[in-house]
Amino acid sequence: MIMKNTSKTIVFFGTDDFSLVVLKGLIESGYNIAAVVTKPDSKSGRGQRLKMPSVKMIALKNGIAVWQPDKISDINETIIGLEKKATGVLASFGKIIPESTINLFNPGIVNIHPSLLPKYRGPIPIESAILNGDKQTGISIMQLTPDMDAGPIYIQTKYNLTGNETSPELYQILAKLGAKKLLEILPSIIDRTLKPSKQNSDAATYCSLLTKSDSILEPQKLTATEAERKIRAHISFPKTKFNILEKEIIITKSHIINSPQTIADIACKNNTYLSIDNLIAPSGRKMSIKDFLNGCRQN
Repeated sequence: MIMKNTSKTIVFFGTDDFSLVVLKGLIESGYNIAAVVTKPDSKSGRGQRLKMPSVKMIALKNGIAVWQPDKISDINETIIGLEKKATGVLASFGKIIPESTINLFNPGIVNIHPSLLPKYRGPIPIESAILNGDKQTGISIMQLTPDMDAGPIYIQTKYNLTGNETSPELYQILAKLGAKKLLEILPSIIDRTLKPSKQNSDAATYCSLLTKSDSILEPQKLTATEAERKIRAHISFPKTKFNILEKEIIITKSHIINSPQTIADIACKNNTYLSIDNLIAPSGRKMSIKDFLNGCRQN
C-alpha cells in the first residue's frame, strides 16, 4: 500500500528518463523529497547549450533542492546536516556511490535495477536483454553497495518480452514497473520489516557501456536475427549505421526475410537476410526505405 503524506525523508539519485518515472511516483505518493542528486548540466547540440538532466527540471518545478556534485562525497556534509535522517533511492544515476555516502542513509540506498540480477550487472541491462533475444527480463529492487549491482535484493518482478520492443519502449515499461513495485515495498524497507536476500554472485553476468563504434552494422558478422535485435537495442544510442548507394543511413526499423528482393535487403551471416523498413537519411530526415530509394533514383 502506498504511503500518503508520509513524513519519511528521501534523497533521490537519478539522471535520465528512467529516473524521472520513479521520481514522479515518489512525489505523487507524498514522500518528503529533501533533495535530488543528479549529474551536472551538460552541453548538447550544435550550439553546445547547457542542458539540464530531466530529473532536475521536475525537482525545480516541485520546489525540491537539486545537488549536482562533481564528486559524490562532496555532498556528505549536506546529507549529515538534514533535519531528519534520510533514506536514499537511486534509479539510473550513472555514477558509483562511495560507501562513505551510502552509510549516511537509513537503511542505506535503495536501487532499482532493470534486470533480473545477478544477470546483466552493469550499465546496459535493457539493451543487453534485447540484443541477446531474451524471452524475459524484469526489475530488481536492491540495497546499494559499492560493488556494481552486487547488493542484496528486496524484491524482483519479471516481465515477459514480445521480441518486438525497442530499447526506449522497454526503458519506459521497466521504469513504470520499477516505480510501482518500489512504492509498494518502500515503507517496509524504511521500517526494516522487509529484509534483502544475498545475490548469487557465482551466477553473475556483466554488460559494458556502448560506444559510437558499436553503431556500425557489419552483416557478415551477424545473422539477420541478430542484426534486427541490434537495430532495436541501439535505436537511441549509438544507433545502427549502414551504407546504401554510397550514402550512410541510420536504420530505425527492419524485418527478417527469406530472400533478397531489393537493393535495401541486406545479406547477413549464415545465408540470412534483413530488409530495411525505416531509416534516417544523411539529411537527418526520417523516412521509409521506399521514399529513400525513390529519392536516390531521382538524383
